[in-house]
Amino acid sequence: MTELLNNNRLLGIDIGSTTAKVSFSQSGQIVFERYDRHLSHVSQKTLEMLEAARDLLSEAPFTVAISGSAGLGMAEASGLTFVQEVYSTAEIIKQLAPDTGAVVELGGEDAKVIFFEGGADARMNGSCAGGTGAFIDQMAA
Repeated sequence: MTELLNNNRLLGIDIGSTTAKVSFSQSGQIVFERYDRHLSHVSQKTLEMLEAARDLLSEAPFTVAISGSAGLGMAEASGLTFVQEVYSTAEIIKQLAPDTGAVVELGGEDAKVIFFEGGADARMNGSCAGGTGAFIDQMAA
């Protein structure tokens, strides 16, 4: 994962249960980012987001990594690197905010807490609380 983050040009794709996120960085600076609900049209929405970044992506070679609960299938189908989302979140937080004690991440189907004191340790809610993030998303819309 660290070798991915040290890459000069990195495309990150996170496909969750309800949203798709795409970011592109050059020399550690984010130069493109998109976040949108995919409404279960995962491939179509991801392609739309990548199309919006076409000019940046065509300039030179880059490294790609896919994450998220719905990202594994896309990574396998495309032959791209998959990075588990808790691991990727923990790694970037360690780099960008090393004094962080904990991070709470609400997804469409689950909630995760990553504790950083004494090494990274992650906890996830049980399936009976699934949809927590989707509920909050609906209330905010």
